[in-house]
Amino acid sequence: MRNDQYSTISRARPEVDAGLRDYMNTIYMRMSAGVLVTALVAWFVGSTPALFTLLMGGPQSILFALAPLGIVLLGFNPARMSSNTLRISFFALSVCYGVSFSVIAVMATASVEMVHDVARAFFITVGMFAGLSLVGYTTKKDLSGVANFCVMGMWGLIIMGLLSFFIDMSGFSMLFSIVTIIVFSGLTAYETQSMKQMYHPSTDKEISSRMAWSSALNLYISFVALFQSILSLFMNNDD
Repeated sequence: MRNDQYSTISRARPEVDAGLRDYMNTIYMRMSAGVLVTALVAWFVGSTPALFTLLMGGPQSILFALAPLGIVLLGFNPARMSSNTLRISFFALSVCYGVSFSVIAVMATASVEMVHDVARAFFITVGMFAGLSLVGYTTKKDLSGVANFCVMGMWGLIIMGLLSFFIDMSGFSMLFSIVTIIVFSGLTAYETQSMKQMYHPSTDKEISSRMAWSSALNLYISFVALFQSILSLFMNNDD
């Protein structure tokens, strides 16, 4: 009886591992596609003066800065929305971030130092993100407590970010960047652990795809936040 049970588990284990690997790869591919779209949009808008002026040359720039938050809160609901609709929302958010990041592209075209800062920030972000994801995937420690703390910190950062549109908070920019790095480092590790724990080979494909889009969005936001904060630290050091 025990031998039969063991053989059943041993046969099922490779299937589960293969399914989990495919599921995780799908999430990271979707997240990477979002980052690529953001980079391409930022470069295109930043290298087209007329388009940059149209989108970022006035108060309308605030709309693109706030649009991602609006999409996350109002236009991204995995419990109700189909996988196709979530995909549209995800890439709409990626485009909005790209338009906002076009400011970085414009600055980079005018300064070689800025190009170096962007490149360094990107590769450091990739390395940090990969390391944090590995920790989240392999650790046996429950990271939910870390996540609760980081979520509270994230809301504090959002409030500070909104206030910065109306109050000069430039003196807190370095502190803001450091706290952001800490918060989203914790969230990256937790989200990776959560992705692994939520996977089940018997989950309906549509539901699994919705879960994957939700996880891809969370990882994308963490990646973008880490990149912005690391780049901001480099820029502060250059001043």
